[in-house]
Amino acid sequence: MLLKNDVALITGAGNGIGRATAVRFAKEGAKVVLADVDETGLAETKQLVEAAGGQAAVVTGSVAARDDVQKMVDTAVSTYGQLSILINNAGITRDGLTTRIKDGQPQLMSDEKWDAVLNVNLKGTWLCSQLAAVPMIAAGYGRIVNTASIAALGNIGQANYSASKAGIIGLTKTLALEFARYGIGVNCVAPGGVNTSMTQTIPEKIVERLLEGIPFRRFAEPEEIAAAHVFLSSKEASYITGQTLFVDGGTSVGA
Repeated sequence: MLLKNDVALITGAGNGIGRATAVRFAKEGAKVVLADVDETGLAETKQLVEAAGGQAAVVTGSVAARDDVQKMVDTAVSTYGQLSILINNAGITRDGLTTRIKDGQPQLMSDEKWDAVLNVNLKGTWLCSQLAAVPMIAAGYGRIVNTASIAALGNIGQANYSASKAGIIGLTKTLALEFARYGIGVNCVAPGGVNTSMTQTIPEKIVERLLEGIPFRRFAEPEEIAAAHVFLSSKEASYITGQTLFVDGGTSVGA
């Protein structure tokens, strides 16, 4: 078991990659704290973790709210006595072109769409890292794994999402430098297309076009991203920090 005796806080654990990561971590021996705004999804993930032989605590809240994040961290420490791993997985999209002209009139991405994505994806990653680092510093050990995306390299219709994910890569490098003195490693996973509820809503013609740009000609399964989370969270990655691992079927190779 690669994560025996570890305690992991996993955000966005109500479905998709977060859920797959929680179940895989349980199988690897970690106790998990599941966080999401989706209370029903959290309950389902908790059941799956327990069915896999693991232990799970649940916290409903937003990673963009400092008080909610503090509750997540406090739950880990009060329930299991420590917090050694943080998986910053929570994220949202609010797609749209930055500016376009339709029928002679400008159509602009709204401030609300921009702010919502940056608040959850980038600010949320920063808040969780900031507060989770407190017990990690006290223990002299920790692993933080952030979530970027292939979209960090640029993607039409996702200026807000791409900016947030590129920001996460820069944040990862900075936190790696700041936290190294405390024995905390900070790395980042950048998935490409993944079979989740988000990608299942994409029209078939667009999916076909996306698959043409993936050398493996398929989307990843959530469990394949979870495998990367396990490695970067384990002592097998003890001398790796500040890095971004693209788990994208080779898409970024030609980018």
